Amino acid sequence: MLMPSLFGENLLDDFFDVPAFPKFSGFGSTISNIMHTDVKETESGYEIAMNLPGFKKEDVQAELKDGYLTIYASANTSSEKKDSHGKYIRRERYSGSCSRSFFVGDQVTQEDIKAKFVDGVLKIDVPKMEPQPAVENNHYIAIEG
Repeated sequence: MLMPSLFGENLLDDFFDVPAFPKFSGFGSTISNIMHTDVKETESGYEIAMNLPGFKKEDVQAELKDGYLTIYASANTSSEKKDSHGKYIRRERYSGSCSRSFFVGDQVTQEDIKAKFVDGVLKIDVPKMEPQPAVENNHYIAIEG
């Protein structure tokens, strides 16, 4: 019989559970909803929608290499609050990066892929490419006689 746990899976989880990424200012998002991705198949290709809350367009890069589309996102933020005398009450900094890769095929080129970043969502259109049959190269040896 399963019993509810007061402390999670491990007794020490609550004591040592430090989030890998703090909340981004203004968005209230944690690592749990960064880079959530929806992939939708259409007649002509695939539509990828990736959540990147708190990131700016300049923080996001996409690379196509060896048939893999890799999305990189990195951010550096700081939040400072001072009292009336200019002494620090609290200083917070965040620096981090994340990435995801998808195999899109060897026939797809970077010119075929279209990407747009709007309101914290990266939208990427990847066309379907028909697999080209491998050209069979037969090398025959001449037999004398």
